[in-house]
Amino acid sequence: MNAEHSPPVAQPSGFRFQLVARNCPGCGANDSQPFADANIDPEALGAFAFASRKLPEYMHHALVVCRRCDLLYANPAPDRTSLEAAYHDAAFDTSDESRYAGLTYASYLPRIAAQLPDRNGALDIGTGDGAFLEQLQQHGFTNVVGVEPSAAPVATAKPEIRRLIRHAPFRSTDFSPESLRLITCFQTIEHVYDPLALCVDSLRLLRPGGALFIVCHNRRGLLARALGVKSPIFDIEHLQLFSPQSVRALMVRAGFSRVEVHVVVNRYPINYWARLSPIPGSFKPRALDLLRSSGLGRFMLAAPVGNLAAIAYK
Repeated sequence: MNAEHSPPVAQPSGFRFQLVARNCPGCGANDSQPFADANIDPEALGAFAFASRKLPEYMHHALVVCRRCDLLYANPAPDRTSLEAAYHDAAFDTSDESRYAGLTYASYLPRIAAQLPDRNGALDIGTGDGAFLEQLQQHGFTNVVGVEPSAAPVATAKPEIRRLIRHAPFRSTDFSPESLRLITCFQTIEHVYDPLALCVDSLRLLRPGGALFIVCHNRRGLLARALGVKSPIFDIEHLQLFSPQSVRALMVRAGFSRVEVHVVVNRYPINYWARLSPIPGSFKPRALDLLRSSGLGRFMLAAPVGNLAAIAYK
């Protein structure tokens, strides 16, 4: 990766992140075309800027598209140290949404478990409040652990789940090689500085026959293409955005075989969908208040809004 530095960018909290130029973080190529200029207003960033399932700010770094693997990525991007500091202090208020997401992703576990030699050893990277750890246990996985860099979601976890969470960024050296049967990583691969390294590390930690299960945004999805940069997937947190082609290429390059890519049908309350919708900022608070006060926002809605499930085996 290139390591050319740009001037640091300040956030209102006083936090500063250093921007670093880089090649494609999926395939390593230095062959890209511009996609969108940066549009970050540091004064508009608050405690939720690096929180999951937040109200969109519609800000993003300068974005380019890799001509080789179709990955869209930020260039330049915040360096690893800056990111770890940002996520450590991020706020969290979406336990309900994480539970619904966990139920959706758990629907894939029976088909994955049927391909595994056993269910001993599972790691959830970017586990948040540990909602998916509970699902792993309910589906018969043992020796379950999660890693989460942000303090706020860990604090909201159920006590019996909190003890399974390591409050730290994912580092492969914290685990023994070939000690795990399943590694999951949901809506997190977009956030990490080096997604290829995460996949390579996962391969090393899995026993033969083990699986890596990733859920990520699909930048080629119908809704993302219709909304353009007004889609909530274009966000200051997202250092890269995948397509079916680029997520498959990432896993193959990392050394995995039998890669499957599926379209995810998410199921959330209408409140959640409204939070992410491109309603003009002046009207959105009133719309959300109306949904909450009327009770309409509690109704569940399932839709294929642009997420991918990628499953690969060692």
